[in-house]
Amino acid sequence: MTRFLVFFLMLSAMPAAAHVGHFGELAGHDHWVAGAALGAALAASLWGALKGKKDEQAEPEEQAEEEETA
Repeated sequence: MTRFLVFFLMLSAMPAAAHVGHFGELAGHDHWVAGAALGAALAASLWGALKGKKDEQAEPEEQAEEEETA
């Protein structure tokens, strides 16, 4: 019985399917704060990703200038 249960649970495993859609319908109008927080987190992650790309591109140029002066 234990082997059957383990086998069944292994076959029925699926990833979580959570999403932010329809969060306003769950508990009234108080969830707009969660939407604003998700938007702020998305904006911060995009800003950090774009800022990081510029820093990575600047490093090889600085190294090339140092090699030329040496």
